[in-house]
Amino acid sequence: MSKLRVLVVEDEWPAREYLVELLEESNLAEVVGAVGTVAEARQALQDGAGVNVDAAFVDIRLAGTGDVGGLDLVRTLATGPTAPMFVLATAFKDYAIEAFSLDVVDYLLKPFTAERVEQCLHRLLARRPAAATIAPRRIIARRAKTLVFLDPSEVWAFEARDRLTSVHTTHGVFDMDVSLSAIEISVGRAFLRVHRNWLVNPDFIKELERDGRETRIFVGVGLGPEQRGVRIPIGRDRVQAVRDVLFAGAAGTRGSL
Repeated sequence: MSKLRVLVVEDEWPAREYLVELLEESNLAEVVGAVGTVAEARQALQDGAGVNVDAAFVDIRLAGTGDVGGLDLVRTLATGPTAPMFVLATAFKDYAIEAFSLDVVDYLLKPFTAERVEQCLHRLLARRPAAATIAPRRIIARRAKTLVFLDPSEVWAFEARDRLTSVHTTHGVFDMDVSLSAIEISVGRAFLRVHRNWLVNPDFIKELERDGRETRIFVGVGLGPEQRGVRIPIGRDRVQAVRDVLFAGAAGTRGSL
């Protein structure tokens, strides 16, 4: 049995990371993306985004969308042949009747527990269509009028810039026609969101530095004068999560940075 491909939509970073942890530790699901806004979720789930998601865990109250932004998201995206299954994950009991009228599969109340999340995943697995589509494993970018096909292992970082997304690679910088949120879900958690405009490959992070109140990383190849890559700011709310990823399983000094 293949794992469920899951999107988490939760605007509070600690709650989002905890739910992601419970889902992945169940060994029943692969979290292919975790976003904090309705806009990012819409971009990721819209037709043509190139993303395959079996189920989306959505908080009801999301910042900047009023009291029921999560319900509105489900209401507008729950139909159609490519729509994922939805689970509402919230601290509020009041919306259960309305939620199930939208045919959500489950209604998870905070604080989450491993047992309750696993029960929910079994319900989703029972309702998943027999033939699940496998997401593409190559990245398609553009260089002028030429399409470029990239392996994820060649990518240093993705950058949201103006109305385009740029992909920084060992071969140069190319353009893409999909949003950063859609890319985040497509490539899975092998890439790390370090800033609202940046998604990076942790394997290419070579330096971590702090200058005043700003923390940056260097992503690319090399450590000396010949190094090639890009310096990327880390969002203040993501510094600790990035440090945890970099220091996990590492030997050497932790420093006081």
